[in-house]
Formats: sequence, structure tokens, C-alpha cells
Amino acid sequence: MLAFLIQRVLQAIFVMFVVALISFSLFHYVGDPVLNMLGQEATEADRAALRAQLGLDQPVVVQFWQFIVNAAQFEFGISYRSARSVSDLILERLPATLELAIISAIFAVVMGIVLGIYTAIQRGSWLSKFIMTASLIGVSLPTFLIGILLIYLFAVELGWLPAFGRGQVVDLGWWNTGLLTASGLRSLILPAITLGLFQLTLIMRLVRAEMLEVLRTDYIKFARARGLSKRVVNLRHALKNTLIPVITIIGLQLGTIIAFAIITETVFQWPGVGALFITAVRFVDVPVMAAYLMMIALVFVVINLVVDLLYYAVDPRLRVQGGAK
Repeated sequence: MLAFLIQRVLQAIFVMFVVALISFSLFHYVGDPVLNMLGQEATEADRAALRAQLGLDQPVVVQFWQFIVNAAQFEFGISYRSARSVSDLILERLPATLELAIISAIFAVVMGIVLGIYTAIQRGSWLSKFIMTASLIGVSLPTFLIGILLIYLFAVELGWLPAFGRGQVVDLGWWNTGLLTASGLRSLILPAITLGLFQLTLIMRLVRAEMLEVLRTDYIKFARARGLSKRVVNLRHALKNTLIPVITIIGLQLGTIIAFAIITETVFQWPGVGALFITAVRFVDVPVMAAYLMMIALVFVVINLVVDLLYYAVDPRLRVQGGAK
């Protein structure tokens, strides 16, 4: 177990190092930070002073090392556009993105597993066939189009839900949430469905395929021959082994939800980190872009590490192989 953990941690450190190198390259190949901050009318003395202040007059290796040290402390400099700390900008918008991502993930995982189990057990029913046919919508349509269709139907035509924004939020000090207000909850419904629909269909189809495969195995046939009820066979024996390979996919999809919240936040004008990144790209705000890349990479690395540990814990074959070595 210890060797397995060390190996995964070293892999995570290497991935973060590569992403840090890519993020650092943005400062040298995407615009001139001094020119962006001071403008065209600044004198050479002003530019030289700012370069010295930012450490841009030092060797590239020294700059890269300083970038890594600052990134480890969650310091990414000053935004070129707003002249504010990048860390403060991200922390202000992070609650909105995490709130949307967590609700979307819960929606996708719970509904995906439930529908996947139902369509596997009742695969011949008309409702199961309808669910599988309807799931093609979530797989085929792009996220932004699903969002636009939901806005048109539930906000424009029916007027049930708001079309954009986060609604009223409650400030809890270092965190703000819309889950404690009616308008915040109503504003969260459409973005959460839009962001989680693709992941839901993917998880549902994977659970269904794995469940059907497990139901055909010999030990399930033996369990039925012992006279166990369908509920015990399906939910205790079959489901347990079905979810082992599903854990990996669910973990990756959770990272994908956070990474690709950009599209959903843009469609619904959701004030999250993704919308901040889009604005940074539009104005070539390199510190914000670099910080976003590092944050998304960290999310994927942490999730993959947790998934690997969970997989090791729930799959006895990996423990046996690890003990044999």
C-alpha cells in the first residue's frame, strides 16, 4: 500500500510540474506583462522598474523556480485587467463554481447509477427503452445547446426558472452560497442539469453495461440457484462488483465537471471561475489564465489520487497483487 501511494504521489508531482511549466510559458509567449500593465505611454524607466519589481529581469530558471514557490503558496501575482490579487479573484468566484459542480456531480452520479441499475434489471420494459433512447440526447447534443434549449423552455416559454445569474446569495464570511435562498436554489437548477446531463448519461450507460456483464457471471447464477431474492442478488452481489470499474469513470467525470463548467457558466452568466477564465482570455490576463490552469490540474490530480486509493481499497485483486510483490 505504501509503495502504491508513493508511486501515485510522485506521478501527481510530475504532472503538476509539467502543468506549471506550461502555465509559466504563458508569461513569456502570450503578450508582454509590463506593456499590459503600464500601457503604451510608459517610459523605459517605468518599464525597467516594473520588470525588476516583477522579477522579469532575472534568468528564466530563477523565474520558473519563483513561480513554483509562489504557486505552492497559492500566489499568482496581480491581474493585468483589474490590478487585484489573482488569488483573491479566484477565491471570490470559487464558491459559485464549486457549488454548481458539486450539485451537478450529485445529480449525475445518483441519477446515473439509479437509471443504470433500472435499465439493466428491466432492460425489456418500455420505460427502460425510452430512457436509453432519451439518453442519446445527453450524449449527442453539446452542452451549450442543451443550456440554450432549457433556457428557452423553462425560462422564456414557461417562465418557471431564471435564465441567468446566481440569484440571491448569503455571505458566510469566507464562503457565499445560494443554497440558503429560494432564488439561489431556483437559479441553480438549470445550470446544474445542463452541466450534469452528459455525465449522467455516460455514468448510466456504463453502469448498465457493467451490470449486464456481472449478471451473466457464474456466481450470480449460483446466488439465484441458492434461492436468494432478486433484490439481494441485484443490489448486494451484482451492484457491489458493478461499481468497482465505475469508480474510476466517476472520479474522472467529477474533474471534467469542474474543468468544463466554463461553457455552462458562460451560457447562464454564472459568476464562477470559468467565467473569470473566459474574461481573462479575452483580455489576455495571463496571471489569471495561469492560475486557472494550475487549479484545474490540481483538481484532476487530487481526484485521480483519491480514485486510485479507492480502487485499491475496494478491489481485492490489487491488494493481492501488491502483497505478492
